[in-house]
Amino acid sequence: MKKRHEQKLIILSIGLFIAFSIPISLLFNSEKEVFGYPMLLVYVFAVWMLSIIISFVIVKKYDE
Repeated sequence: MKKRHEQKLIILSIGLFIAFSIPISLLFNSEKEVFGYPMLLVYVFAVWMLSIIISFVIVKKYDE
């Protein structure tokens, strides 16, 4: 794996660490609901899905 791809994955990991930290997560802990699901749950799964997609794109470019 090229060094720049490794660096991108490290930056993604640091970003996820910040996104899932308690102060940021508590910003979405409210009574609001999205399609009947609590906002915190939607936030966690949206960030998780976005991280999977970004990781896939980075690793896919490595294969080329």
